Amino acid sequence: MVRPTRRGLLGAAVALPLATPALAAFPDQPVRIIMPWSPGGQGDVITRALAAAMSGPLGQPVVVENRAGANGAVGAQFVARSAPDGHTLAMGNAETNAINPLIYPKLGYGAADFTPVTIFARGPFALVTRPGFGTDSLESFLARVRASPGRITFASWGIGSTSHLAMEGLAKRAGLEMLHVPFPGAAPAATAIVGGQVDAMFLNAGPAEAIARDGRVRILGVGAEARIPQLPDTPTLAELGMPIVAQNWFGLVGPARMPPAVAERIAALSAEGVRAPAVRGVFQSLAVLPVVFTPQETRDFIASDAANWAGVLRDLDIRLE
Repeated sequence: MVRPTRRGLLGAAVALPLATPALAAFPDQPVRIIMPWSPGGQGDVITRALAAAMSGPLGQPVVVENRAGANGAVGAQFVARSAPDGHTLAMGNAETNAINPLIYPKLGYGAADFTPVTIFARGPFALVTRPGFGTDSLESFLARVRASPGRITFASWGIGSTSHLAMEGLAKRAGLEMLHVPFPGAAPAATAIVGGQVDAMFLNAGPAEAIARDGRVRILGVGAEARIPQLPDTPTLAELGMPIVAQNWFGLVGPARMPPAVAERIAALSAEGVRAPAVRGVFQSLAVLPVVFTPQETRDFIASDAANWAGVLRDLDIRLE
C-alpha cells in the first residue's frame, strides 16, 4: 500500500502551480463532480461538503450530479468520455477506479481513461450484526457462522463492492461459508440489517456508530489500521486476531489528458477544502479521515490499490460478466 508522503499529509502545504494557458482558461463555467452512487450515501455527503468549500476559491460553482448504477461504472464511464478540460470530474473510490476494471471484462473504461487528481478521505468499515443476532464479540460471531455453514447472510452495497470483498476476505481467512445478499447502495443495505433481513455486514463506521448507539446494530470490530476517534473503545479486527483492513478511499479523477496544471489546481483547492471547519465537521460526523494527495501521489496510490485488489480477487476467484 502506498502511504502519503510528508507532502501528502493533511497539514502539508500544497503550492498552486504557475499560470499556464490551460490554467488561465480554467474554470470558465461551473465544475461538475459526477457522483457514481445514489444520493445520501457517505461518499455523496462528504463530496458535497467538499464541493461547497471549493466553490468560492475556484470562482465557479462546484456542483455534484448523481449518476448511479453498475457498482459506480455508469458515472465513471460518463466522466471518462467527457472533455478533459477539468470541468467534469468524478468522485472516484476503490470500486470505480481499482476494482471494477479487474472484475468486469466489458466495463468500457480502464485506468488509462482517467487523470488522477487527488484523494481527500479514507473511510474505515465496522463489522456489524443485526439486532437480536445473539453474538457480542468477533469470536462468538465466527463460531456461530461456522456452526451454520451457508445459512448466515451478509449484506453489501453491490457485488464486487468493498463491503462485499471485505466480508469475503474475512470469510476466507476464517474458514467461513456465508450467503451474500447485495443491495444497490449502502443506505438500503443498512436498512436491511436494522430491519433484521440480513445478519451481518461491513458498514461505513460513521453510520454504524450512529445506529449502534440505540441498539439497532452491534459493532464487533473496526477494519481500520488503528482505533478511530469516533469509536475509541472498539478494537480493530487486527487487535481481535483477524488482521483485515476493511475501508474505502474517496478522491477526484478527471478524463484522461487533463492539463497537469488544472489537475494540480483542483488538488490544491481540495486540500484547502478538507481543512475548512465545516468540511472537517462533516467528515468527523461520518468517521471519515481527511487526507491530502497530489496528482502524482494519487496515481501511485490507485495503481498500488488495484494491485492489492487484484490479489484479493484472484484468491476469491471473483470475475463478473
